[in-house]
Amino acid sequence: MIVQAQDAGHPAGGVWTLAEQFEGKLKGVSFELLARGRKLADTLGTRLVSVLIGDGVKEEDLMALIRRGADAVYAVQGPGLKYFVCETYEFVLTRLIREYKPSILLAAATSTGRTLMPYAAIKNHTGLTADCTELDIEEGTGNLLQTRPAIGGNIMATIKTPNHRPQMATVRPKSSRPLPEDPKRTGEIRLIPVPPLPSGGTLVRGYSRDEAGSLGLEEADLVIAGGRGLKKGENFTLIRDLAHSLGAAVGASRDAVDRGWISYPHQIGLSGKTISPKVYIGIGISGAIQHLAGIKTSETIVSINSDPDATLHKIADLAIVGDAFQVIPELRKRLDERKGKTDAEHL
Repeated sequence: MIVQAQDAGHPAGGVWTLAEQFEGKLKGVSFELLARGRKLADTLGTRLVSVLIGDGVKEEDLMALIRRGADAVYAVQGPGLKYFVCETYEFVLTRLIREYKPSILLAAATSTGRTLMPYAAIKNHTGLTADCTELDIEEGTGNLLQTRPAIGGNIMATIKTPNHRPQMATVRPKSSRPLPEDPKRTGEIRLIPVPPLPSGGTLVRGYSRDEAGSLGLEEADLVIAGGRGLKKGENFTLIRDLAHSLGAAVGASRDAVDRGWISYPHQIGLSGKTISPKVYIGIGISGAIQHLAGIKTSETIVSINSDPDATLHKIADLAIVGDAFQVIPELRKRLDERKGKTDAEHL
């Protein structure tokens, strides 16, 4: 059911998740957050609302949010919101919060969420727990329990916001899987007019990546990561070249980042990024618990390490006990041979 904002009343409270879009296309994190929000809303016995700020997202895509778990979608769309601008999005989000009064607001710990949510929390005089890995509801109080790594990922801290609303948190992308699509689910799509924007809204064209031409870890289907077993930073060329040939993203263990071999945006683990690719290949990575927490939802895990007792070997779907400096060149050779055969077949 599609309604205009003025056509019906709106129940206060509820659990909200922030959907993300780029140039009219919903991002995958929008559906991941719904899986988190659905569990919380069911526990509280309240509605789950997906909030969309942007432009050009089609009705069918808004309905996809319903089919993936939302009870309602609040969509604010207009040309001045096509591209993310923190001050503009915060202005719209704060208007929604003050009118609809959600109890909980979740966003992904993406560049958008990490920028928007702290700013919105300050404007709404509430707290924010960033980069959560677990969320739950406290029995008896209904408070949101927000768990995140602390002290460099060595402990897990659980935080509450008992005295202010909404309770706000950002959640690590790829830390949960979207709910299966249910074509029978129905819900409300509320089309909310764009309020007069500060300075008319600013159009920002384009966006940045961690490194020029690099593939984002969180979006990649294939990730190749290197660790201390590569011995020195120069040897990360082996990882980058292999990743380039396979169209993969480059990741790293905390050890490799701490040694300055590669930049922090490539770090995987509790103190880095959580990933969920179809295939993860760890090369020269022993498998510290903080790193394993960042790859546990990968569909297939491959480990290459000369140490037969490496922890990563024990959880891997395929473990190769061998010297990375011998295994990688052989792997590249076989890939090149396969590519040559494929090219010949197409001649």
